[in-house]
Amino acid sequence: MANNNTSSDIRFDRDRLDRCGFPEFIFGEGKSISQILEMAASILDAGQTLFATRLSHDAANALAEKFPKGEWDEVAKTFLLLTNDTEPPRGNVLVVTAGSSDIPVAREAKNTLTACGCGASILADAGVAGLHRIIEEAETLRHVDAVVVVAGMEGALPSVVGGLTGVPIIAVPTSVGYGAALGGLTAMFSMLNSCANGVTVVNVDNGFGAGCAAARIVLTKKHIPIP
Repeated sequence: MANNNTSSDIRFDRDRLDRCGFPEFIFGEGKSISQILEMAASILDAGQTLFATRLSHDAANALAEKFPKGEWDEVAKTFLLLTNDTEPPRGNVLVVTAGSSDIPVAREAKNTLTACGCGASILADAGVAGLHRIIEEAETLRHVDAVVVVAGMEGALPSVVGGLTGVPIIAVPTSVGYGAALGGLTAMFSMLNSCANGVTVVNVDNGFGAGCAAARIVLTKKHIPIP
C-alpha cells in the first residue's frame, strides 16, 4: 500500500485512483481485523470507494459494525461501500458462470466491477453440459463491453463464448471439480490452450482479478456503435 497517516506496516496508496482509474482495495485474507479496519478508515477518509475481498466472517462483521452503510456479500466474501459522489456505472460487463457452484467467484467479479464503477450483471448456469443455454444468449454476448467467463471442471465454456462474440473475454478457472480437476489447474490449462483467439485467462478462483481486468477495458474503451 503508499501514504502517511497510518501505522508502520500499512501504507495507503491514495494516488492509485488517478494512476489506474480505480482506488486501492483491501485483500482481507491474512490480515488482522485491526489492519483491515485501519485500511478501511484511510480509504474512506480519502473519499474513495471501500472494497474488501476474501474476508472472514469476523472481519466482515467488524466492518459492518463500523461502517453500517456498506454491503457484505457472504457468498462472495466481499464488503463494498460506495462514496456519496459515486458516478453512474460505466459500460456493461456480463459475468457468465458454467454452473451454480461457480457463483461465489462470479459474484466476487461482479462486486469488483461495481467497486470499479462499471455496470455488471450475472448470467448463471450456462455451461457446456446444456449448450443451448449459452447459444440462446448469443445476441446478448455481442452487445456488452466485455464478458467474464467463470468455469471449473474442464473449463470449456470460455472457448464456446469466444466463438459467439467478438468482445473481450476474461476467463476465470475455478477449483470446482473432481480429483482430476486438480483444484482448478485442469480448467486453467484448458483455458490457456483455448482455440478461441484472444481469450485472457486469470488465476484460479480470481474473480477479483477478472473484474479489474474487465474494468480496465471498460474504463478506457472508446465506445464505437455496434453495427
